[in-house]
Amino acid sequence: MSAQRTRIQATSAGEYRAARLDLLAREKELTRLRDSVAAERRRLPWVRLDKTYEFDGPDGRVPMGDLFDGLGQLIVYHFMLGPGWGEGCPLCSFWADSFNLMPVHLAHRDTSFAAVSRAPFDEIDAYQRRMGWSFPWYSSAPGDFNYNFGVSATPRQRAAGGEFNFRHVDELGEESPGLSVFAINEAGEIFHTYSTFSRGLEPVNSGYQLLDLTPKGRDERNLPWSMAWVRRHDSY
Repeated sequence: MSAQRTRIQATSAGEYRAARLDLLAREKELTRLRDSVAAERRRLPWVRLDKTYEFDGPDGRVPMGDLFDGLGQLIVYHFMLGPGWGEGCPLCSFWADSFNLMPVHLAHRDTSFAAVSRAPFDEIDAYQRRMGWSFPWYSSAPGDFNYNFGVSATPRQRAAGGEFNFRHVDELGEESPGLSVFAINEAGEIFHTYSTFSRGLEPVNSGYQLLDLTPKGRDERNLPWSMAWVRRHDSY
């Protein structure tokens, strides 16, 4: 903190206000751009799912339509928790700390929320209980939902490389994070409307959004890799 203070010069309230107004103009530009991009996102074409997916949850095996919980839209967070891992990815866990009460609010805008992982449901349930979360969370095992939506890779795919985040990568991870959005019509047909990965997930991480408001920001520049500081909330 002392090093941070030495490079900051005190200023008057008037000077601060002038600098803040300049930044406010940039922030408003960003807000308008974000609104424009969001509108373009809503205009993306929909792809009907021709494949039937089933998931294991607290009430046993259910079809994908049940994840909508009677609503018209579904957000799926692809949580990195593979079979036999014992505990979920610490980075996905950082994201998930923002999820717990959000489904209540989303439901009032015709939207359901669920996390999906490839681990068996009993492993998901054990980790969720440990972390104190209550948001809906399902297992896609033994189906190929995770593979078809680009967040899991077989050993052969990992060795050969393939597509992640809409581009080719030489090495795929066993599990990767992502978020996908679906819609359902009155006939029960399900459509894939959007997916995002990598830094596209940052807007749903409230911790990062708050850190971005502070003088030190995320403070990750001198770490071995950007998120090396993150631990599960019970492991700091």
